[in-house]
Amino acid sequence: MQGQAEGKGTAPSGGAPVKSGNWKDLRARVLSAAVLVPLAGLCVWAGGLVYGGLIVLVMAGMASEWARMFGFGLETRRGKICLAWAACMGIAAVAGHWGGALLLMVAAGVLGPALWAGQVAIGCAGLSLLWLRYMTDPGAGVVLFLVACVAMSDTGAYMAGRVFGGPKLAPRISPAKTWSGSMGGLLSAVLVGMAIAHFMPGARPGALWRGAMFGGLVAIAAQIGDLAESALKRARGVKDSGAILPGHGGLLDRFDGLLVAAPMAALLSLWAVGRAAFWYVGLH
Repeated sequence: MQGQAEGKGTAPSGGAPVKSGNWKDLRARVLSAAVLVPLAGLCVWAGGLVYGGLIVLVMAGMASEWARMFGFGLETRRGKICLAWAACMGIAAVAGHWGGALLLMVAAGVLGPALWAGQVAIGCAGLSLLWLRYMTDPGAGVVLFLVACVAMSDTGAYMAGRVFGGPKLAPRISPAKTWSGSMGGLLSAVLVGMAIAHFMPGARPGALWRGAMFGGLVAIAAQIGDLAESALKRARGVKDSGAILPGHGGLLDRFDGLLVAAPMAALLSLWAVGRAAFWYVGLH
């Protein structure tokens, strides 16, 4: 996700650069979050077709943005196919046909390597979010933990990067990201992970430290996803994947962290006994 940014400023004569954070997009980000967070929260709580429909729509939108970055907008046949293909993967999973969804993901190779990579990345994330909601316990709480940690990693990185600035994290990939932002995002995810795991109904022994550890793990995965999407945009020569979300850009810009964090959480859930939350992996 976008968020880690260095402070901007000028250096006085004979002195070090003075940081002055660029907050011009903060208002748009806050307003869009005020709409997105309650809507997403209601869908996660409702589950069923409401949640499934949301994930399918997001998958289709992300696939459309990916195709557009490679020159296939919705006005092109291939752009329409990419959108529909991702939607069909999600619909198959919502209907309980997990094998069919995975088969569609593999078959997307007919679209070509670049578009297939997008279908795989988006498909893995979308199917993972559906799996975590439908197939783990408590599904809504598990998705809340994941999404909250990713969101707080993004927010913490945004705030810390603008307040503290400092050395760049990966200047060749994304010059705006800083080490201070990365650490701020990691700490934020650890704290929110501790809180959710500890206060969730039916919390098991060790929930506090497990929430901290897996909250940090989610943050690392999310930042990897963020950097990967930044590298893709730089390679394709685009600033944002889209403009559907004010202050954030496109769906890929906003949810890039989930492209890595969601599949990781879903894989961990396979080793959690009794369909427990993924941060209880290895606990018998």
